[in-house]
Amino acid sequence: MNLAKFLTKLALTGLVSLSTVTALAAAGHNPDELKVALLPDENAATVIQDNKPLSDYLEKKLGKKIKLIVTTDYSSMIEAMRFGRIDVAYFGPASYTIAKDKMKGGKLDIEPFAARLKGGATTYQSVIIANAKAKISKIEEMKGKNFQVAFGDQASTSSHFAPKYTMLQAGILTGKDYKENFTGAHDAVAKNVERGNADVGGLSRPILERLLEKGMIDKAKVKVLAYSNPLPQYPWVMRADLTEKLKNGIKNAFYSLKKGTKDGDKVLKPFKADGFAAIKDEDYDIIRDIRKKVQGGNS
Repeated sequence: MNLAKFLTKLALTGLVSLSTVTALAAAGHNPDELKVALLPDENAATVIQDNKPLSDYLEKKLGKKIKLIVTTDYSSMIEAMRFGRIDVAYFGPASYTIAKDKMKGGKLDIEPFAARLKGGATTYQSVIIANAKAKISKIEEMKGKNFQVAFGDQASTSSHFAPKYTMLQAGILTGKDYKENFTGAHDAVAKNVERGNADVGGLSRPILERLLEKGMIDKAKVKVLAYSNPLPQYPWVMRADLTEKLKNGIKNAFYSLKKGTKDGDKVLKPFKADGFAAIKDEDYDIIRDIRKKVQGGNS
């Protein structure tokens, strides 16, 4: 018997008031310190440093301490969310759907509320790159080459599912046309391709462009083979059991961020975003479809 039903039974027997039942049943999770997790797409120290303005902004807007967390990999982030060790998280599209699946029927659920807005859209692309010395200019030419292909994390959308699906659509299959290796992070994929440790790699287009812009990857040593179809942006999600007041506060804090404002420019810079827009779970059905096709049609 859950708490609400138990209290209702007590109320009916006169042991507690119905107003007490209503108050306690409506109570939710409202921690003094909000644990905010960020994806381990790049070096953890870099991710934490780049997002210090986000932490400061949320502390000011919500009146709570903010603890930024970068897990060791996508799986540990999913598990941390699943068992309530984090309150708000910036998931990848695929890792969000995996977490949602794992939490189905459990005591805790999550809900997406915001996604990166860029150029008026809440979509982005994955990119497939090759070492400049690889004798191919498009993914179809990978056929029969038995190349070494680098992906990021197994639960990553733009560094695993999307590039693999893009190759699958072109008839390029793992185990037949290439051997796959998982490096854990997007920047590691790009670096392995640049150095020639991998012939081809798949990662997020915005992350590749940022690495090239910063000079962390030599643009003369890599070449673009293809881009994926548009993908729904990385979702911000929160625990579904947070109090309504806290949920609304978090949503308003993210929706209020705009490029061209003092807070907006600081917080949005590492995201290369113009702001954050509202999203819903159904927006990620396309990701569920890609996962299903990749896992079921790539053997």
